Amino acid sequence: MADVPTDMVSQAVQVDGLRKHYGDVQALQGLSFEVRSDEIFGLVGPNGAGKTTTLRTLATLLNKDDGTVTVAGSDVDGDPDAVRRAIRYLPEDAGAYESMSGRQFLEFVADFYVQGSEAASMVERGVEIADLGDRIDDDTKAYSKGMTRKLLIGSALMTDPALAILDEPTSGLDVQNSKVVREVVKEFPDADRSILLSSHDMLEVEYLCDRVGLLSDGGIVTSGSPEELMAESDAENLEDVFLEVVA
Repeated sequence: MADVPTDMVSQAVQVDGLRKHYGDVQALQGLSFEVRSDEIFGLVGPNGAGKTTTLRTLATLLNKDDGTVTVAGSDVDGDPDAVRRAIRYLPEDAGAYESMSGRQFLEFVADFYVQGSEAASMVERGVEIADLGDRIDDDTKAYSKGMTRKLLIGSALMTDPALAILDEPTSGLDVQNSKVVREVVKEFPDADRSILLSSHDMLEVEYLCDRVGLLSDGGIVTSGSPEELMAESDAENLEDVFLEVVA
């Protein structure tokens, strides 16, 4: 996305002062960031930094303790149904129904959004994204983890959500299939579609993301484009930035 002043860019996500605790553990401590329209924003940090809590809050799966969170112009508390219609959330541990073929699973998902010829077109888009060849008509119980992941990526992006929340999108994929999925993800954003991505693969984050927020102890330590973050830390890659900032 071209660099323009932040106040002139519409926001797909706006998070201000987000707080969440589990008992005595403060998972999020006044977290604030935004995801702009037409961008891939990477939210990265070490285990326990609050990434999953943040993603689940945006997906309306967790209630927040304090702060404001809007997604595609809707408040997660005030209008959660509108938020759910605007997003697709793909957790790292998501699975498919083993009693269905890959195509049947895509048809099952499409039926929640459209009917008739529109559903058929959506399914064909999902088939194309999943790129499983003839295996799309096999039962998913026979799929490898990587095949299942590709199917789930197809099911998430075929619906053209305003915001796709992708947690470890290439988890379980080999090098060749990871490259295919990354290209699909990179091409997804447009004026009406954005991606919030979390990954432990810093090279993947560096390649895919327009901007990155480095998360530590429930708050954003620093954010910016990968190039900006590397320049600030005088680092050769984003992995070195990560190790310097959040270690």
